[in-house]
Amino acid sequence: MRLKGIRRSRNVEVRGGSGGRRMGGKAGGLGMVGVLAVLAIGYFTGIDVSPLLQSGGQTQQSVPSSQASSEATEFSARVLATTEDVWTQVFRDQLGREYVPPQLVVFSGVTQSPCGGASGATGPFYCPADSKAYLDTSFFDMLSQRMGAGGDFAAAYVIAHEVAHHVQNQLDILPKVNAARQRATETEANLLTVKLELMADCLSGVWARNVQGLMERGDLQEALNAARKIGDDHLQRQAGRVPQPHTFTHGTSEQRASWFARGYETGSVGQCDTFAAQQL
Repeated sequence: MRLKGIRRSRNVEVRGGSGGRRMGGKAGGLGMVGVLAVLAIGYFTGIDVSPLLQSGGQTQQSVPSSQASSEATEFSARVLATTEDVWTQVFRDQLGREYVPPQLVVFSGVTQSPCGGASGATGPFYCPADSKAYLDTSFFDMLSQRMGAGGDFAAAYVIAHEVAHHVQNQLDILPKVNAARQRATETEANLLTVKLELMADCLSGVWARNVQGLMERGDLQEALNAARKIGDDHLQRQAGRVPQPHTFTHGTSEQRASWFARGYETGSVGQCDTFAAQQL
């Protein structure tokens, strides 16, 4: 992804330790396979799995170097700027509305949000209570080195996905679905969540369609590969489990890739209505 010359968003908040500022081998005896499986579950379900990595009351945690953290922050700020430009235009042209961008909190280690604690084990998430997306700077290494979803556009897709949840929040989709989940059975709630996540994948595709001028050869495949690597069925297999569809909360690998591709091919928000779709 060609980001040289792209402005840096001012809606980035950098946190280290307990502070914050605004700007323009083995763990717990699980072994490497077990650690990767646990981390994968945490990253892509939003569940804090840090207790599973503890041993003797201590958690072994990899903290990214300041240089890596700075590079990840710079990258994130530029990608966020592209989402601001795209959604400002799409809201105006397709929806006749004004887009108000979210803030992106970039942190290392642990931090707090109105939606709960955030750490390397919880993974990227969007908190509607403060309209902020949260991203641990070590996540990109996790995505590339441990999940097999390398490439800068794969990382950019993850940011675009969390911004897509903000788009859903602005369109009043997120609060309505959250209310419906409170009234539903666990299986029904999971299906609603899957539809919400697949819509966010599709909206990420809409973003990608509108930044085509910044894409390089292979970028589209990086995003599609990342979508497949974080499908519920793939993650459950990686964790040594037989996929259980009724427990899915994000969709299968093929569903996630398919809905991203749909957004990319059409560039239309109206084509991303997973709740109206007869088949996911």
